[in-house]
Amino acid sequence: MGLAPGDCLLIARPTDWSFIDCWLGAVTAGALPVAVAPGAGMGAARAQSARVEALVERLDARFALTSEAFRDLAGANAAHRTAEIARTFEEVTAATPARLDAVPSAPEATAFLQLTSGSTGHQRAVEISNRAALHNALAFDEAIREPLGAAPGDRPRWTVSWLPLNHDLGLVGGLIQSLVVGRNLCLLPSHAFLLRPELWLEQIAARGSVVSYSPNFALNTCVERLAETPGGELDLSSLRALICGAEMIRADTIAAFEDRLTPMGLRPAAVRPGYGLAEATVAVTVDGKGQGVRTRRLPGGFDRALGIDEVVCTGRPVRDTEVRIAGPDGRAKEDDGIGEVEVRGPGLFSGYFRDPEATRESFTADGWLRTGDLAFLHGGELYLTGRRKDLLIIRGQNFMPEEFEWIAESVGGGGGTLRAGAFSVARDRAGEQAVLVVEVAEREESERALLAAEIRDRVGRTLSLTLGDLVLVRRGRIPKTTSGKVRRGALRRMYLEGELGEDRPPG
Repeated sequence: MGLAPGDCLLIARPTDWSFIDCWLGAVTAGALPVAVAPGAGMGAARAQSARVEALVERLDARFALTSEAFRDLAGANAAHRTAEIARTFEEVTAATPARLDAVPSAPEATAFLQLTSGSTGHQRAVEISNRAALHNALAFDEAIREPLGAAPGDRPRWTVSWLPLNHDLGLVGGLIQSLVVGRNLCLLPSHAFLLRPELWLEQIAARGSVVSYSPNFALNTCVERLAETPGGELDLSSLRALICGAEMIRADTIAAFEDRLTPMGLRPAAVRPGYGLAEATVAVTVDGKGQGVRTRRLPGGFDRALGIDEVVCTGRPVRDTEVRIAGPDGRAKEDDGIGEVEVRGPGLFSGYFRDPEATRESFTADGWLRTGDLAFLHGGELYLTGRRKDLLIIRGQNFMPEEFEWIAESVGGGGGTLRAGAFSVARDRAGEQAVLVVEVAEREESERALLAAEIRDRVGRTLSLTLGDLVLVRRGRIPKTTSGKVRRGALRRMYLEGELGEDRPPG
């Protein structure tokens, strides 16, 4: 079809074998595939067609691999360039020769593009080299095997994943790592997990010696959905390691997950927190001690009584990777000093595609990647505390948005299917004030009033702070990334522009 080395190919398809065929085919041809989340439903597809159109323009994509329905919808919603370059899997298959010769590619050449989460701004495409992809897959696998005592020839035999292939943990941790280290791969569509999380557990139980991955919210989804399911009907002893990452990790969520699944044979300490980002291919740190989830109190003046006073250890850096914590002056902090996470190592990206200015701004003068994440180190292990750009500064005091969100979710029963999002807005002379948006299920007006009062009271008692505003919205209204992170910047914009469809509680 004329796709040439260096051309960008957008793949906006659900997780299936056609996705893998075209992604690997593009790499083989020397082109640059970039995985994009497909629209999940009519409304979601409309919004996604606009996002894909913006990416097509920004990346100057040659083709976009979509469904016929998505192509038609793009045209109907003025995403004209997307509609013009869109091709279906059937069209690509019909034009593919029986034999496809691989284009030679150097270790430092870009193998594929990977989108950032876009949780604090628009998505950028990071360039991942062959060397970075291979090194990170091997280093990640080594970190997974470390507490298992497994030699290179005794790796876990299966990866079972429901994470979409447009997510870095699904693509690199699932597909690429399985190819590189020789693991069998079982993929479930993401919507199948969200509808029936027990399908994920059934696939784990059906295979021997399994590695899997999950964000924090998905563990909570399992606990909520399996609440009425009797224990012991599945044997999960085959799950050797469950790497938890992609968003802030809550110790209480993991504890609830372990309590619920231990009667099903879940191994002690099988859940292993980790930390990574698209700009580092995926993995930066993994808890390799195999001692279960470990926490530490926030250092200094960050203690919050019942708020975020304990944070989870995400382990040591993977092989050949360095992590340091930098203060506002750029100097490295000692143990227990909170600052910005900076990373250096062979798994780092080569740069943002066609954005040299953003690339330069992301690195320090001595070659460290500025991640924008906040954390502290203790004994060489990383404890993530939040994200610098999401900080709420209220009356001169720093608050993590997760502090408000976790309080609301604990009151409202969220964290799985329902979420909360917090941000700050300027209120004239009053300065910055905290706004909390909470998804709720259908409730009577009196129930909503009680829920709102409890959230306000809990925030006040826990954080010694009065909310500037509290908005209740219907389920699914809060914008999220493909990994389930709340897109707080987009949520703030929707709030300010009156687009939330808000259901303001009485009082």
